Amino acid sequence: MAQTADRPEPKFSWFVPIDGDGAHIGTRKAERPPTFENLRKIAEAAETCGYYSMLIPTRFANGLFDSGEPLAETWTMVTALAAVTKRIRFLVAVRPGFVSTGLFAQMAATLSQISGGRIDINIVPGGIQGEYEKMGESIDHDTRYERAEEFIEALRKLWKSPEPVVFGGDHVRLNGVHCSPGPVGEGPQFYLGGASPAALRLAGRQSDVYLAWIAPTESIAKFISNARAQFDEAGRPATFGLRSHIIMRNTEDDAWSASEELLSQADLSVKEQRQAVFAGTAMVGQREQIQKAEDHRVGRHLWNGISTVRVNCGTAIVGSPDQVAEELLGYWRLGMDEFILSGYPHLEECSRVASDLIPRVKSLIERERAAV
Repeated sequence: MAQTADRPEPKFSWFVPIDGDGAHIGTRKAERPPTFENLRKIAEAAETCGYYSMLIPTRFANGLFDSGEPLAETWTMVTALAAVTKRIRFLVAVRPGFVSTGLFAQMAATLSQISGGRIDINIVPGGIQGEYEKMGESIDHDTRYERAEEFIEALRKLWKSPEPVVFGGDHVRLNGVHCSPGPVGEGPQFYLGGASPAALRLAGRQSDVYLAWIAPTESIAKFISNARAQFDEAGRPATFGLRSHIIMRNTEDDAWSASEELLSQADLSVKEQRQAVFAGTAMVGQREQIQKAEDHRVGRHLWNGISTVRVNCGTAIVGSPDQVAEELLGYWRLGMDEFILSGYPHLEECSRVASDLIPRVKSLIERERAAV
């Protein structure tokens, strides 16, 4: 169990479904397409419910329905959502290398100014097999992480002052670039994930928060141990977050029935698309998400059926409110201080999780703190 002394209050965040949404996933078309109107409703509901932030992912193609279906572009959408909200933060997933570092520093600083400093950056160097190649990118896995480290270092220099910056890396080069105005306050925090040695090294040296996808607690404990060693080696404090789907109903039986219903209309062609992109993937975390298990049950309350139709995080905690709360408490005990949650459909589940789950988790954590 992680030390409770000096740990921050737990944070609970929600998700922006840029692939589309609905009560069923894996269908050819989304029941609710990722229009600004639909995503705005979710963002406004999350803000009303008191969530800390919203993770908005990055994609090159739809990763939940047919790959040719509409997809909301990350940066454009988050700018629009930031402009129509007032309090909630946004954790924006970014792939280094697709926008010049000097230009991105200005883009992020401007969004920070527009939003009143309500953005953080989720650096995503890795990717599904063949995903980068479709965009004309061919560098290997470890080199992407080397480039990402230079990207972060250069951004920090650019945001430190409006003076011209010269940066001579192997992948990022700046020759007197200015960034003015800079971001609000101390600027965005950097979130990094990944389970490969390259990912863990980068997280230890550069991340403010190490973000892990949901997995059985024994696997998460290993990730945290390995990541903490990298933070210790770099002489930096370690903070951890967990990304998970939630399928919660009044009873456990109802929750498992809901998980079956979620995939009940999935199209075979969508499943085949996902299997094709997972085949031979170099992503350690993705291999963890798609591990085979009877009825997709990888734990007493863990179900990875979502991974049959969704790229990236494909595992959910399933159960009654008390059961799901106890599961999240277990991850908090391991050291998780931030929980980025989601559920289908996102609008309705946003409210359900806020009212029926989060107060339970907070109460359990307070009880643990008091007992120490």
